[in-house]
Amino acid sequence: MIDPGDMRFFADHNIPESVCKTLEAAGYETIWLRQKTAPDSPDMLVAAVSEANNAILVTMDSDFKSIAHRVGIGQRRFRKLSLVRFEKCRESQAAARIKLAMSLIEHEWKVGNSSADRRMFVVTTGNSIRTHR
Repeated sequence: MIDPGDMRFFADHNIPESVCKTLEAAGYETIWLRQKTAPDSPDMLVAAVSEANNAILVTMDSDFKSIAHRVGIGQRRFRKLSLVRFEKCRESQAAARIKLAMSLIEHEWKVGNSSADRRMFVVTTGNSIRTHR
């Protein structure tokens, strides 16, 4: 387990409050988009703010998958953006799913911070948790 102070999360507007509270209860700093800016902020702004805060973006928005793909190897934009995305996961399941995923998220964060490309992508569904490198 890593020190909770080593990771921080940035919760997109569509993340249930229960997920944010689960992260905070585990000791992680969690920045809530809805407390910092307008809920309808453009995805590029959300990604930029998350990256600027050295935070892992937590979202249910599938648009961030395309942003991550557009910024592949050789691109300069969002080179440090890490993402935890819920896909085909009911909001009522989200807090329990992130709690189950925390050991994998912590591992991926630790591994990523020791490599040249520290980006981390974790996708949580109602039935699976997977990573992409």
